Order: sequence, then structure tokens, then C-alpha cells
Amino acid sequence: MSHAMRRRSGESGRRGRFFLAGLALLFAQTAVAQMDDTDRARRMHDRIAGVPPSAAVLSQMAAHIGNSRPDLAAELAMQNPAFYNVSLKNFVTPWTNEASTVFAPLNDYTATVIGMVRDDVPFNLVLSEDIIYTGANNLVTPNYEQTSNAHYEALEEAGADLSNPAVLVRRMQSTLPGSQISANEAAGVVTTRAAAEAFFSGGTNRAMWRFTAINYLCRDMEQLHDVTRPGDWIRQDVSRSPGGDSEIFLNNCYGCHAGMDSLAGAYAYFEWDATAGRMIHTPGVVQAKNLINGNVFPYGHITTDNGWVNLWREGSNSLLGWRGASDRGFGAKSLGAEIGASRAFSVCQVEKVFKHVCFHGPKNQTDRDAIEAIADTFEENGEYNLKDVFAGVAAHCMNEE
Repeated sequence: MSHAMRRRSGESGRRGRFFLAGLALLFAQTAVAQMDDTDRARRMHDRIAGVPPSAAVLSQMAAHIGNSRPDLAAELAMQNPAFYNVSLKNFVTPWTNEASTVFAPLNDYTATVIGMVRDDVPFNLVLSEDIIYTGANNLVTPNYEQTSNAHYEALEEAGADLSNPAVLVRRMQSTLPGSQISANEAAGVVTTRAAAEAFFSGGTNRAMWRFTAINYLCRDMEQLHDVTRPGDWIRQDVSRSPGGDSEIFLNNCYGCHAGMDSLAGAYAYFEWDATAGRMIHTPGVVQAKNLINGNVFPYGHITTDNGWVNLWREGSNSLLGWRGASDRGFGAKSLGAEIGASRAFSVCQVEKVFKHVCFHGPKNQTDRDAIEAIADTFEENGEYNLKDVFAGVAAHCMNEE
């Protein structure tokens, strides 16, 4: 084939692709234009609850949408038990393990989030409240245990309806049999058995901070990296010249550890006992794991208590909008309150729901503006109601295919 023929063939192919792309866009626009309120209601219900609505609910939802009240339509969808038993479980379960997999059994972390959403508990307390949800006494065998997840697995196997307050019951972690934490030390999902097994197991408890940041600030350590913070809190186990090259430490390790190590000390009294199958909490006694490898850099920070300082209130991470009572404190509870008070916490919850309900992240400025507006509603009057977030997000993307 001659060069001219190849060129004409290429131009023809490009014209064909542009034509098909234009045709696809036209069909998509036509499909949206042809959607009626019933279609929107059905799509909203499917995305919120994960199951089709009944005919009666579909009709009510369509009427609300027609009356410019998609929020009421979303509330109807959230009344379906599947919203709690299926959709929320799948939404939350990846937060409870390092693999971030949905394929994990029901546990106390997941159940606690489901219960908080169901009961309109302000969600900014998820990392700081003395709260846990278990099955009602004697509903299944065994009842809640500090040393096993069998209670929650039995609830799941029995098909327990988590939307029913008589089935999934709110309790206080500090009053559970065998608890080692007081009301002043309980820190919401951070001090659940499932979180301890996933994030206090092995290592130096830095994993608890990392996955808390991922799940509640929507940022991993790479996004939090800031080399401008003082390095006074970087522990002894961090080499200042890995591989004999101090530049690696200064340009890579330093930016994460400076801020992370100043926060992760909040977890200094926690450990996971794999033999006993439970979380261990030793008030006033720093777990040995926090002091390992002290000879790597003997002049580094030595953990002596569970104090923390948020160095990221200044520098680039000040943009996370820290608004807590203080930039320092002691223990996981006060650190959880610091995180929950931040603007990044609020926006992160909306972003997660957005991906869950809309099946994609923000695509354009309209989506990003909607996320900020829904975060404003989330914070309004200190309610932090996550159901409002689901309603706002569902209304925003109800016209999408």
C-alpha cells in the first residue's frame, strides 16, 4: 500500500472512530433525556440498597423525585434492610483489614459503623467514642467475646437483620466483659477487636495510623509527605542513612516519619496478642514493640508514654483543615477526636460514599463542588449524619447511567 493510500486509510479510520464516539455520546445523552422519574428512582434504590425496590417503594420514590425531593427518595431506599445488611457491610468491610478486601466476615468494627449509621450517631465520633455494636444477648451462640470473632460470624450465618435495633445493639466498649480499656480510653473503631488484629498486630503500631489516614482522611503516606516538619519525634528504629545514603532518609523517609511518628505514639499502650486472640491494653506501660531496634539510631526519639503532637497543623498538611481542641494530647481517643474534627475527615467520607454510590470518583468541577457542598451538609449543626451523605450523593448522580 502506498503512503498516500495508508494516509487516506488512517484518516478514514480516525473519522470512523470520531463518528462512533459521537454516536455513543448522542445515545448516552438521549438515554439520559429519556429517563423518567421512575428510572431515576430505580437507579437510586439499586445503588443505595443494592437490591431492586418494591413496586410501592418505587412509586413513592418517583413521586418524591418528581416533587424535587430526591433526598426523601434516598431516605426511602435506606429503609430497606439490604442497605445495612449488604450495601453498608460491603462499604465498610475494606476499612477493617490491611488488604482492603470486602471478602471478610462481619466483625465488631463493621458492625459498629453499621449501627452508628443506622442510629444517626454523629459519625465524627467513629474514632473516639466509647461505643460498640454487638448482637443482642443470647441471640446467637456465642455472645460477644474479647478473644474471638465467632459472635459476629454467627450473626452473619444466621442472617441477622442488622437494620433492627433489637438485633444489633449499642453498647460501651468499657463495660464489656473482659475489657481492658476505660471510658476515657475507648476510641471507637480504633479499639475494636478487628482493628487491633489488623493494625496492632506485629510492627510498631504505625500501621494503625497509616490505615486510619487512608480510611478517614483519604490520604496515604505519600500524600502526607512533608519534609518541612521537625524530626524530633522520629524513632530510634529509623535509619538516618539507609543503605549508607543519608539523602534517601532526608528526601523520602523523613517526610513521612516526622509527622507519622509524632502521632503514632498515641497507640503506645496497645498490642495484639495472637495467642490469646485479643487486643491488649496496658495503661502507663509502653509496649515493647515501640522500643525495638533502638540501636539503629540511638539518638532518635524514645517512646515513654502515649503522647502525640500533630506537626501537620503547619506546613502543606495544614490544608487538611485541622479544627480540634488541641494540636496535642494523650492516647488514641484524643487523636481520634483530632482527626474527626478536621475538614479532610468530612470530605473523605463524602468521597468514599461518592465512589460507592456513583461507581466513580469526581470527574469534573461540578462533582468536586457537589462533594464540598455535601460535606457542608454533613457537618451542619454538628450532626455528621452519614445517611445525609448517602442521600446527597445519590441525588447528585441519579441521572447517570
